Amino acid sequence: MTPFTAELIGTMLIILLGNGVVANVVLKGTKGNNSGWIVITTAWAMAVFVGVTIAGSVSGAHLNPAVTIGLAVAGKFPWESVPSYISAQMIGAMLGAFLVWVFHKDHFAITEDEGAKLACFSTGPAIRKASSNLISEIIGTFVLVFVIFHFADPNITLNTDTTAKIGLGSVGAIPVTFLVWVIGLSLGGTTGYAINPARDLGPRIMHTILPIKGNSDWSYAWIPIAGPIIGATIAAALYMVLTH
Repeated sequence: MTPFTAELIGTMLIILLGNGVVANVVLKGTKGNNSGWIVITTAWAMAVFVGVTIAGSVSGAHLNPAVTIGLAVAGKFPWESVPSYISAQMIGAMLGAFLVWVFHKDHFAITEDEGAKLACFSTGPAIRKASSNLISEIIGTFVLVFVIFHFADPNITLNTDTTAKIGLGSVGAIPVTFLVWVIGLSLGGTTGYAINPARDLGPRIMHTILPIKGNSDWSYAWIPIAGPIIGATIAAALYMVLTH
């Protein structure tokens, strides 16, 4: 398996299982309907565990453009490999979202709430205020990326080999699982904690393409793209200041 394939499959599985739990909770008639936020945040964390387990030994399991960019900013990942990683993450996210729709197709058909159906693909704010929503995504992603830097083994050479075991894949999947879980529980309630541009943009594109009634809310879409990138960049800058 190549790093591109690992990032694609890992991200696909995260979205299948992560957005899959949202579908299980919010779509009409499922066994998990109305089971709540704890179920969603826990399954999202476990979804990350699955994705990192698959991709960690091959690509370092970034599975998130914000992580890839943050590592590149900090000099821990080559910039020339960034487009390939992000492309794989986007394709994987779109495929994962498509599989969520296939799996829950009958429940999408009987669910009248268009907002609930969109939530199975992309994030949205609890209170729509662009500045506050952006800050939420910046802070959430800052925590994600800053802590990931401290997962990396300092004895590993990180800046030359595109298959170096860096970031999410450096010490295995369990620490990242708990990290994503606590971000969801503590910081996820305002925007749904995208903290990953591909996680939001890829599924939002699929929501637009697939025969699902409802607005894809493209006016909001820039926030879960810009916020995570800004947060990751700040995390990288602070990490470099503190370690040099």
